Amino acid sequence: MAELAAETLTLLAARAARLRADSIRATTAAGSGHPTTCLSAADLASVLFFHELRCEPQHPENPANDRVIFSKGHAAPLLYAAWAQLGAIPYEKLLTLRRFDSELEGHPTPRFRWSDAATGSLGQGLSVGAGMALAGKRLLAAPYRVYVLTGDGELAEGSIWEAVAFAAQHGLDNLVALLDINAQGQSQRTHYGHDTAAYARRFTAFGWNALEVDGHDLAAIGRAFATARATGGRPTAIVARTNKGHGISFLADKDGWHGKPLSKEDHGRALAELPQEAAGAALHRPPAPAAFAPPALARSGPPIAPDYAKGAQVATREAYGKALVKVGAADPRVVALDGDTKNSTFSDQFLKAFPARFTECFIAEQNMIGVAVGLAARGFVPFASTFGTFLSRAFDQLRMGAIGEANIKLAGSHCGVSIGEDGSSQMGLEDLAMFRTLPGAAVLYPGDAVACERLVDEAARYRGIAYLRLNRPKTPVLYGAEERFPIGGCKVHGAAPGDRLTVVGAGVTLHEALKAQAALAAEGVAVRVVDLYSVKPLDRATLSACAAATGGLVLTVADHYPAGGIGEAVAAELAPLGVRVVGLAVREMPHSGKPEELLEAYGISAGRIAVKVRELVGSGR
Repeated sequence: MAELAAETLTLLAARAARLRADSIRATTAAGSGHPTTCLSAADLASVLFFHELRCEPQHPENPANDRVIFSKGHAAPLLYAAWAQLGAIPYEKLLTLRRFDSELEGHPTPRFRWSDAATGSLGQGLSVGAGMALAGKRLLAAPYRVYVLTGDGELAEGSIWEAVAFAAQHGLDNLVALLDINAQGQSQRTHYGHDTAAYARRFTAFGWNALEVDGHDLAAIGRAFATARATGGRPTAIVARTNKGHGISFLADKDGWHGKPLSKEDHGRALAELPQEAAGAALHRPPAPAAFAPPALARSGPPIAPDYAKGAQVATREAYGKALVKVGAADPRVVALDGDTKNSTFSDQFLKAFPARFTECFIAEQNMIGVAVGLAARGFVPFASTFGTFLSRAFDQLRMGAIGEANIKLAGSHCGVSIGEDGSSQMGLEDLAMFRTLPGAAVLYPGDAVACERLVDEAARYRGIAYLRLNRPKTPVLYGAEERFPIGGCKVHGAAPGDRLTVVGAGVTLHEALKAQAALAAEGVAVRVVDLYSVKPLDRATLSACAAATGGLVLTVADHYPAGGIGEAVAAELAPLGVRVVGLAVREMPHSGKPEELLEAYGISAGRIAVKVRELVGSGR
């Protein structure tokens, strides 16, 4: 490999010094932050941003630009300082770090235009980078490369190794992981310390090209990047031995400095140790990316309408598979991922229709969500599916996706006790609560196949996270193909003057509520039933009108634990209006049994609903 010229190394050293100085200035001005982790990675960042990177700094949206992700998000000041040297932001902006009115947050988010995803919860950036690399290599045939800076502390996270396995399996030779092995975590030395060989062996075992370097030797770093660019068929890990606080004598490899900005006195001492010419370094003009005309990806129109006969028995998970194919045919941006459940979620239908747009992520849900975030960052609309209960493993990835306003869609099947014999470990009973907490997320719970098809399309068009809760058992088709299901709406069944109570259900419990409604009507007890297909946002106007028409009394029924479920969602909206909301939900730990047995045992069957209605309306029965 060609060596970097002496004048190039001199310039890169000056730029690295400027990165260190700016990281110190920014964190001292903020009065908080992580300067020493910036100092350890400054040489890696200098070669990356000022020699390796191909991009247009003024046009972060350019689809040919190389992409950079700081998985070690606490090194955000270094990221901002690098983009300042590229002219993307003015140097003065660095002194607004962590201010309320600044996009330079303590850990990167897409509020900073050159950050494709929110990072900072460690162990996630490599999955996001793998998703972006997958999009470039397989879906776009784009020339860009993806660089992910990780710290050695986060290499203890299992999600990192899910991503390592995934990237190797897919031969993502456009992905480079920069491992900043500075041997220091937050509270103590990391588990392998400076043993870069230990990390290299692990990456090599997974099928990566692992290169050990001195992370403060600019020439060696340059050679490693050149080797990575020349390596085909597998991703590269540059395993760099560094010192936390490098470049400042009283900080280098010293314990006790994690997350501590320098005092004004120490700030002056530190800057005095850095080359004075660093402050005057001119802006760097990176090489332009290769010419690239991305494929035209645009929605052609609405998907084919549902074609189910009323009364037909269809599980919503089956309808999800059909709907995904229809939406995928109408919108080439739609892609699908699955966690080795595709023959249960029926996403295998999408695989058969569009094999190039389907990715099997296997039983690695955290990585699946991270990859989805990466795909979304490159303009795709990913639908990731698995059993609803297993999405709880990836809640942190979902949380970070919400922080980054990721445009991802999730489908969770096999929810609630209605799945039956598989038992409690397979029953999604917490998923509504989980997704309801995510800011901006839509939580959708179709009650039949028609609603499911319509809501898959609604989810695809929704900007942000959308979750579809799917039933395992078959249920009757209730709606005609002409019905629409806008997000934020609901459907009312059987409303009439004299209704004594409003019963709110969704999914399986909608059907149980309708059975109870029919049984109660035969007794002369009239109730109306609301299909709460949009759990969030919730149709407050319709629910409050129903409550007012039925004496201010509402009964909710959920195949979910009480906490965070439908009952709490409805009560949060109606209780302030003086409406009495009573909830039926799964209130004990369930176990295996037939679906109908479990619905009865845990108080959410049609019979149990009818009993509760009689109790509430005072029929005396």
